[in-house]
Amino acid sequence: MGPIKIEPTKALEEALTIQRKLAAAIDTLRKVDDVDFGVTAKEAIYREDKLVVYRFRGDRPPTAKVPILIVYALVNRPYMVDLQDDRSLVKNLLAKGEDVYLIDWGYPDLADRWLTLDDYINGYIARSVDAVARHARVRKINLLGICQGGAFSLCFAAMHPHKVQNLITMVTPVDFQTPENMLSNWVQDLDVDLFVDTLGNVPADLMNLCYLMLKPVRLNQQKYIGLVDILDDKAEMENFLRMEKWIFDSPDQAGEAFRQFIKDFYQGNKLVKGGLRIGEREVDLANITMPVLNVFAEQDHLVPPSASRVLGEHVGTDDYTQIAFRGGHIGIYVSGRAQREVPSAIHDWLAQRAR
Repeated sequence: MGPIKIEPTKALEEALTIQRKLAAAIDTLRKVDDVDFGVTAKEAIYREDKLVVYRFRGDRPPTAKVPILIVYALVNRPYMVDLQDDRSLVKNLLAKGEDVYLIDWGYPDLADRWLTLDDYINGYIARSVDAVARHARVRKINLLGICQGGAFSLCFAAMHPHKVQNLITMVTPVDFQTPENMLSNWVQDLDVDLFVDTLGNVPADLMNLCYLMLKPVRLNQQKYIGLVDILDDKAEMENFLRMEKWIFDSPDQAGEAFRQFIKDFYQGNKLVKGGLRIGEREVDLANITMPVLNVFAEQDHLVPPSASRVLGEHVGTDDYTQIAFRGGHIGIYVSGRAQREVPSAIHDWLAQRAR
């Protein structure tokens, strides 16, 4: 390796640029507004315990006859799908004429320590689906499951296929033991019984630390070094702060449901190997006979593409479509490319199956 060559003129220019941006940061931060999220108007149509089901309202009435219910993961807040005006999966689906509902899980506390996966899937999701169907005056609805919420939606559709018209999964793990799944590798030898029995509910800060450690340099250093580049841009600073607020606004995890999810999905890989039981019901993906659209991200570090694309080998439907989009686990919702491509792909796929 040869000596490092430094061009004095270029180095001086870069130093002056950084100095200018740091000086401008004081003025920028004075002007930055309180960042908020959830830009689309919505109304609550169902409440139970800490759960709320919302229906979003677009600028015009929906033209779709069958509503979409979004089932988000438990580990993050669901407003990622409606983060801001120019980064909103919800807004773009509404603009296409879709009728969009969403489950907001709320924030579990000690009263939720003993909630099981049966409580979440055959309980909360089942009653939310029924509430949406009643509200929209239909017999079946479209289910859109995201990440862990996608795994829950697969289980629900397999156990209650008569309630689901079409199933859409986004960045959803199906095979939980693909070699490049670092999160899975970490938990294979975890004594989850000792872990949950000691902690009760799993603290959100601990979960966030685990996710940040999957890409420690990128998520703990480079991101904040790159912040220097936007210190003089109010809009970009607000975008950055809004994303940071979402990342660290994470709920605790109900202990018993966490125990079951790690044991049965990550350690047992039962969603694809078989033997998965939710309450008194067995989950067999072959019972998913409705049309399925599987959307995943090519650069996803949390749910590797190989963990998602195997879904087609296990479902029982002949109408299976999978689409890979460029981007990461979060970029598939908020990048400019995603805003142009993902809502259109979902809408067009549903429109072809409208009846």
